[in-house]
Amino acid sequence: MDAKSRNCLLQHKEALEKDIKTPYIMDHMVGDGILTTLEEEEVRNEPTQQKRAALLIKMILKKDNYCYISFYNALLLEGYKDLAALLQDGIPVVSSSSDKDSVGGITTYVRTVLCEGGVPQRPVVFVTRKKLVNAIQQKLFRLNGEPGWVTIYGMAGCGKSVLAAEAVRDHSLLEDCFPSGVHWVSVGKQDKSGLLMKLQNLCARLDQDESFSQRLPLNIEEAKDRLRILMLRKYPRSLLILDDVWDPWVLKAFDNQCQILLTTRDKSVTDSVMGPKYVVPVESGLGKEKGLEILSLFVNVKKADLPEQAHSIIKECKGSPLVVSLIGALLRDFPNRWDYYLRQLQNKQFKRIRKSSSYDYEALDEAMSISVEMLREDIKDYYTDLSILQKDVKVPTKVLCILWDMETEEVEDILQEFVNKSLLFCDRNGKSFHYYLHDLQVDFLTEKNRSQLQELCALMFSLDWIKAKTELVGPAHLIHEFMEYRHILDKKDCAVCENFQEFLSLNGHLLGRQPFPNIVQLGLCEPETSEVYQQAKLQAKQEVDNGMLYLEWINKKNIKNLSRLVVRPHTDAVYHACFSQDGQRIASCGADKTLQVFKAETGEKLLEIKAHEDEVLCCAFSADDSFIATCSVDKKVKIWNSVTGELVHTYDEHSEQVNCCHFTNRSHHLLLATGSSDFLLKLWDLNQKECRNTMFGHTNSVNHCRFSPDDKLLASCSADGTLKLWDVKSANEKKSINVKQFFLNSEDPQEDMEVIVKCCSWSADGARIMVAAKNKIFLWNIDSCLKVADCRGHLSWVHGVMFSPDGSSFLTSSDDQTIRLWETKKVCKNYDIVLKQEVDVVFQENGVMVLAVDNIRRLQLINGKTGQIDYLTEAQVSCCCLSPHHQYIAFGDEDGAIEILELLNNRIFQSRIRHKKAVRHIQFTADGKTVISSSDDSAIQVWNWQSEEYVFLQAHQETVKNFRLLKNSRLLSWSFDGTVKVWNIITGRMEKDFICHHGTVLSCDISLDATKFSSTSADKTAKIWSFELLSPLHELRGHTGCVRCSAFSVDSTLLATGDDNGEVRVWNVSNGELLHLCAPITEEGATTHGGWVTDLCFSPDSKMLVSAGGYLKWWNVVTGESSQTFYTNGTNLKKIHVSTDFRTFVTVDNLGILYILQILE
Repeated sequence: MDAKSRNCLLQHKEALEKDIKTPYIMDHMVGDGILTTLEEEEVRNEPTQQKRAALLIKMILKKDNYCYISFYNALLLEGYKDLAALLQDGIPVVSSSSDKDSVGGITTYVRTVLCEGGVPQRPVVFVTRKKLVNAIQQKLFRLNGEPGWVTIYGMAGCGKSVLAAEAVRDHSLLEDCFPSGVHWVSVGKQDKSGLLMKLQNLCARLDQDESFSQRLPLNIEEAKDRLRILMLRKYPRSLLILDDVWDPWVLKAFDNQCQILLTTRDKSVTDSVMGPKYVVPVESGLGKEKGLEILSLFVNVKKADLPEQAHSIIKECKGSPLVVSLIGALLRDFPNRWDYYLRQLQNKQFKRIRKSSSYDYEALDEAMSISVEMLREDIKDYYTDLSILQKDVKVPTKVLCILWDMETEEVEDILQEFVNKSLLFCDRNGKSFHYYLHDLQVDFLTEKNRSQLQELCALMFSLDWIKAKTELVGPAHLIHEFMEYRHILDKKDCAVCENFQEFLSLNGHLLGRQPFPNIVQLGLCEPETSEVYQQAKLQAKQEVDNGMLYLEWINKKNIKNLSRLVVRPHTDAVYHACFSQDGQRIASCGADKTLQVFKAETGEKLLEIKAHEDEVLCCAFSADDSFIATCSVDKKVKIWNSVTGELVHTYDEHSEQVNCCHFTNRSHHLLLATGSSDFLLKLWDLNQKECRNTMFGHTNSVNHCRFSPDDKLLASCSADGTLKLWDVKSANEKKSINVKQFFLNSEDPQEDMEVIVKCCSWSADGARIMVAAKNKIFLWNIDSCLKVADCRGHLSWVHGVMFSPDGSSFLTSSDDQTIRLWETKKVCKNYDIVLKQEVDVVFQENGVMVLAVDNIRRLQLINGKTGQIDYLTEAQVSCCCLSPHHQYIAFGDEDGAIEILELLNNRIFQSRIRHKKAVRHIQFTADGKTVISSSDDSAIQVWNWQSEEYVFLQAHQETVKNFRLLKNSRLLSWSFDGTVKVWNIITGRMEKDFICHHGTVLSCDISLDATKFSSTSADKTAKIWSFELLSPLHELRGHTGCVRCSAFSVDSTLLATGDDNGEVRVWNVSNGELLHLCAPITEEGATTHGGWVTDLCFSPDSKMLVSAGGYLKWWNVVTGESSQTFYTNGTNLKKIHVSTDFRTFVTVDNLGILYILQILE
């Protein structure tokens, strides 16, 4: 080895030893003949990666320049670009005259040049065609170092590519004419994007040290210029080989003063380019003698001894080299089938490829079909699977092991059958195998499957199909189909398949409800890169033209979805869900008294059992997955066969409802633990009819129990606020933990603490425990007692949590009738700050500004258009608002203080007089000089913060619910005391006192003409008032729940009211007559609004109405029918902020997710 090369290697030895992984590097070096298999084995025997790398470099230092080059190339091929750059300066100059290691007449120099240039190897059965090879070489010599074109043309399958590769497999040609190397590019039939990719790859290969540019060219013109500079400056005397060129326009991208050899079936492709041109025609088939020579080599007999049928086969297939080699490979395995294969060719009974392709392969389709037909029945489908392979890509055995779910040896046996019949090609690098198809074989398989695949994809990837099928059978069947057919799709369709599968997995609980949701609107909530979104957008735009309403969620890119699957198997609250030990199944139970078993990947139902006479509170798989235990309010514990659903045992020793059950984690000694409202824990042996042990210690109901991973401990949590650990062997209490301490920083009131902890689950390593708290889930590190993450997604109380066996995911079940499957890593990474529902919104001409309080009570100012967030203060903020000209922010805190922040310089003004309790509402007057606030106390404070003057409005007997500013320094307030009052905010005098309702006044709205106001109440009525009269104009009766909100239309002729049953009613203001009843109860007994209606707003023309509740709904006021529904991730929306043009809507759900929606135009 040259001294320079040796020094370079020694200089960077430490970096190389630290980073490289030797197995794949050695594969390349063994393939180059540089390393022996014994040396490879010696390296592999070293104990650590670093020692293996050190020994490999030690071996390289003892070898020659070729070894250095082979090592350098291996680094590049395996992606160690930075390390290869370190060695670049040490690359030795290899003497081109050296014939060392000449194999089959090919020198090491030739092998190195061709390997670096990507020139294909010779086929296994190779018959030289010297006359054609010499003709090509003569044309190449005639280029004489000047730019020009040598074209090899002929019909498909005539061997053009083999001839091109053979022509440059010549030492003197490379040394004399192309000392800068040879670069092979497989072109094929390309569109512009495909050609650009080919050019980018070529530029990257030629500029591996990135000396010209560190980024890839962005368009074909730029790529052409880059290629021209690279060829002129770095490879001035090199040959560019373009294989399988179809279109003349493609050549223009390579027309840049290069020496080019190309293969094509169209002689005229070079008409579009300039420079000297030389043509070498290749006959459509081999001559008779050459064809017979190939057959003789395959069947291993002398040419003269071949049967008569051999001559007929050559004649019938027109001497196609590929057809001859395919038939020859078949005859090698079945030497007595000459008549059979000849008859198959003569009958021409197979569908010809050229009928569905622009290729004209003549007899190729017959030969290919024969080869595939003659495969064993049990491996034919595996060959069809190879249609997923891409051209020019060599696939390692490991990929096909994964595809077919088989052992390496099984896969290699099947692939060898294909290789033997010339249906597949194999490269061996050291001990590893890489497989690839000839382009013609890829085309054959693709065309064979194309019509079926296109039909399948067109059907599967259609929102209309999803809607139709989901309405009939539910989402689980569709998810299963996406998984089943995914392996036969190409890369692009696979990504589309993932989009649709994720869409179904996360929206399945919505798609199973009635009335069926608008699937286009659901699709518009998907990421903009998703095919689901793109289809929905296209369909929505067409329907918008016909008057349909759709909403775009413009800030959705900032939202991360942590769930992996959401299913709705029960018709009532789900109390528990658990994985089988193999992670393939999920069992769930709930208030509908059933036990459900379904597939974990798709949600497909496997079992449904009417398990108990009352609500089923818990279920558990046994360690071997043979049994499922259930326990119920009926005080019984039952054991079921998990496959057949047969009842195996019934236990009834508990005296109160049984809340939880759990099997030991090991099957050699199976025990079941149960916990009950009788304060007791019991251990059961399935081989005994009676309880084995009873554990005393809890002073209230036992809510949950779990064995530790090693089965030595049993954890139980109770309504007494403790988590206890029990020794399983002795049944004695070992430790008692006060769980409440983990929640001291919770945002929930302290008085709720005793009911927070519902359940717990150990991680597989025992390092983490998961706890459910109301509608949230917390992950805790056991050793440090630190919270790792929390996740929100359920709309109601969470009753059960459970890790999967490998800890990669976990299940949660809830009162909202859903079961969610979460990815643990995603949840831990996305322990995010979320928003509270108290927000102020300012609509601007070109965007939206949102002022919000987050869950740690900080103020955030969010630009709705860009997503930029400014964190303004860290006070314990309880409410906030922006001043009219957006110069100031006013906010109240939990301690009753009022502060004003000047945005320009962050200066803070503080009120000297506090409220006695937390501030709940705050608002600037129109001039921005005065701030009005109300609190949990009964007073309203009017603070002129510039003059430091205070006015207090005190007359309400209970907490002020809210207030609204009127004209002429007047203010309207309403309270829990059932009254509405009008105040003069300058004098503090109460001017009018309306005794409105017997219950709390929940909301008021003021007509635009300021002559009337409405009031709604917990007494289930709404009233319309005139400011001039102390008695109501109309009392609106008919609601059966608390009337929580009301809104006047812009023209003051209509009033909309919403109640806690999800009903929206529209009334005539002049006579109090009911015009429309919206959101009736569904067949399932749930409201179509998903909960309380909390806010309403009319459009400027009074023809549309938007309502907030469990989600958002838009109504046609004229007909009273729903125009659109937007399902938020969470629920319990408190308010909807609407722009004056009724095109932009802002709300926050109970998960803290911000929604900025715009009507699609």
